[in-house]
Order: sequence, then C-alpha cells, then structure tokens
Amino acid sequence: MKERTKREPDFSNLLKVLSHQKPDRPTLFEYFMNSNVYEAVAGPAPETDDPLENLAYLAKAYAACGYDHVNSLACGLYFPIGETTAKSTLSLNEHVCIKSREDFAAFPWPDAKAYDYTWLEKAGSVLPGKMKIMLSSPEGLLENVIRMIGYDNLCLMLYDDPELVQMIFDKVGQILLDYYERAVVYDSVGMLMMNDDWGFNTQTMLSPADMRRYVFPWHKKMVECAHSHGKPAVLHSCGYMVDIMDDIIYDMKYDGRHSYEDNIVPVEEAYRRWGDKIAILGGLDVDFLIRSDVKEIQERARYMLELSKEKGGYALGSGNSIPEYIPNEKYFAMIDTALQ
Repeated sequence: MKERTKREPDFSNLLKVLSHQKPDRPTLFEYFMNSNVYEAVAGPAPETDDPLENLAYLAKAYAACGYDHVNSLACGLYFPIGETTAKSTLSLNEHVCIKSREDFAAFPWPDAKAYDYTWLEKAGSVLPGKMKIMLSSPEGLLENVIRMIGYDNLCLMLYDDPELVQMIFDKVGQILLDYYERAVVYDSVGMLMMNDDWGFNTQTMLSPADMRRYVFPWHKKMVECAHSHGKPAVLHSCGYMVDIMDDIIYDMKYDGRHSYEDNIVPVEEAYRRWGDKIAILGGLDVDFLIRSDVKEIQERARYMLELSKEKGGYALGSGNSIPEYIPNEKYFAMIDTALQ
C-alpha cells in the first residue's frame, strides 16, 4: 500500500466544475475504479456487509487518489432478473422476465421505500476532509427495463403493445425516483448520478422520439429531485448522444455528463461543443488508456486540463471507468497530472 497524495478532499471543487466555473485546483472525476487500484492505495477491502465500513474503505481509496467525491449506492435495492451464467460478455436478451401483462402483474417488484437509508446519516463521520457521496443507482431506467424485457423484445413490444411498455417504464421509473428521494435528503450525499446507458456507437438504443416518450420524463423527475434539495445531478450514459444533447441540457437539465468514446465524440470535441452548457466529466477513452503508453496518457490529460483552464467546467478522468485490465501505472499516470 502506497500513500498517493495528501490533498484533502473538498467537494466544493466539484461543485464549481458542475456550475461551469473554474475549480480552485485541477479536479478529478471517476465513476469507479477497481480492486487493484483500491488495494494499492487503501489496502485489502474489509470483509463485511456493513455499508458504513465499506464506504469508509472506498472513501479512503478515493481520497488517496485525489478525488473530492466517493461513489456509493444507498441501499440493497435491486430488480430481480433471471439467472446469469458468468461470461465475459452478455446478450441484451439474456434476462427476459416480462413478456406479457400477466408477467408484469406477477413480477416481484421491489419497494424502494422498504429499505433502510438511515446509515447515510452517519456517513459523514467516515468521509475524509470535505468529501461528499456521489449517489448512484442499481442500474438505470432503460438498463433495468432492457434487463427484464430483453432488447429485441422491447423493440417488438414498442409496436405490439406500447401501453405495456409505458407501464413497465413507469413502474421502474417510480421505484428509482423513490430511491433517490429517500437518499438525497442526507447531508453526506453531495450529488446524484443517474447511471443509464442509452446508446450504441452510431445511434441511441431507442429512437429519440421513443426516448423522449418513455425514458426522459423520468430522468427529468430525478434531476428535479436533486435540484429541489440544492444538489447537482450528473448523467453517466454510454454511447451516441449527439441527437439528444439538447434534451440532456435543456429539457432534463443535467448539470454534468460522463462517458465519452473517441469513435463517437472525443472529449476534446465534446468540451468545445457543449462545455459552456454542461459540465464535461472525464473523457479519456478507456481504449486509449489501454493502448497508449504512459507519456501519451500524460500528454492528453495535461492537454485537457490546459484546454479547460480558463473556462472551467471540466474534471479529469476516464471516459467510462477504470476496469481491471487497465494497468495501475496508466491510471496513475492520468490522475497524477492533476495532482502535481
């Protein structure tokens, strides 16, 4: 275990980024890292189910890497799906549970109101410095619907029974909204993240019209939930977003967006196109981090920090997350450019 940085977390820096301002120092953003990184900076993970102990460990790791936030779930909420065989990749039709209205009625829907969120009241006591929690959810709205229906089935159902599609989206959306509403009230929670993948490389997973009908209204309510408590909301969503960026910025009113790929819109271009309208978070493509050497990673990271130096509204990080197949030295090469 190696001490990485003595920089004290201060969530106000991330708040400035999300307000399109210049933070007091270069600021980092990441969705999550991996056990190799966590162990390198914080030692072995605790073997416990206690959410406070697990948060303390993750907060220690995030702080050691220079972050002002730590990612966390609020409770054990989940949407039950079919059994999955461990595989390196999974079909989007893997977990079909709902094919009919009868299946919808019989599905064991979780109740977000039945879970205990009170541990978040004590969470501030284990957060170093002025760190805050970035609260994410157990998969997103579209993600959970696809997991239950299957992508192919969803596409067919949009034509065969759009009313059932609406019923399913409304049910999942209300559960996720209930989840966020119960967690956002705690002072330890600094911001909400809506993690919900929406696109392929060349288009959105559903047509923009269908996204606006079924998906966006619930995301708008989740953003309003955050804003009604004076807290920002961030969208983590992979894939092609060009045709719906106006919806993200002006309709749903997200404060920041995360997840960028070079073969869709490189983060440099995204910052130039939308950086004065929405905070740009992370963006160094995961494939770039894997294939590039340390010097190339450092140069691109420094370029992004320099590009955003005057205007602000940017935090350095990966385009998605830090999977285990990215060597630690490459990850540290990226973040160290902001810590020097």
